[in-house]
Amino acid sequence: MSGTPHASADSGLLRLSDDVAQLLKDPTITHGLARVLRNVLKELGHCRNHQASLRRWPDGRISPPASQVQIGGGSHRIDGFFNIDLVPPADLIWDVREGIPLPDASAEFVFSEHFLEHIDYPRSAKRYASEVHRILKPGGQAVTGVPDAEFILSGHHNRDQRTFDQMCERWYGNRDCLDDINTYLDLVNYVFRDQDDDATYNPHYWAYDQQKLAAMFAGAGFSRVEPWTFDPVIANPKRQWGSIYVAATK
Repeated sequence: MSGTPHASADSGLLRLSDDVAQLLKDPTITHGLARVLRNVLKELGHCRNHQASLRRWPDGRISPPASQVQIGGGSHRIDGFFNIDLVPPADLIWDVREGIPLPDASAEFVFSEHFLEHIDYPRSAKRYASEVHRILKPGGQAVTGVPDAEFILSGHHNRDQRTFDQMCERWYGNRDCLDDINTYLDLVNYVFRDQDDDATYNPHYWAYDQQKLAAMFAGAGFSRVEPWTFDPVIANPKRQWGSIYVAATK
């Protein structure tokens, strides 16, 4: 019904989205404000998607629960997994920065890859690790893959031209930013931040190495965190190079 609080909130978000979209069409808008407003517009869309799902599951727990779950996989879907993401084509559109919508001790395996670096640390990242621990059964496992910060920093320290060239080609070869990567430090900045000036890509909010991942998941209560042997049946083969994966066991 149009008079419900949910309908009123959604209508307000839609109006605000329309206003921001109109502002972005103004040719006199400054570059800095346009960058901010593009992010606002994106987050407004995420909020509307999340609230639409929340109306179906108001207690934040879906039913029936899922045993194998992928978080933030985007277009990389895994057969037999329940896919949760902010955007389609996920099985459930949900903002996991607000929690994971599964009951306690209901999942056996949780997988995410090149997702964690796109949420803010410490609040959202630590909450994510804590929520993964909550939803896993005893002995359950969470596998997490991220860009390997130690890898790129070691390349910078050693001035490894081969790594520089490979990373430019593998990670940025299809983008329009190669002319802006003139030094190794440019590449480090792209890996740590990514592009926040292009609506196509999502910025990186935090960098991780194995030590950092181990510390964060241990802090969430996991009993063991160790390197994970890459499995292309589950993981995206395009992600293997330059990435690090860990398995955290509850």
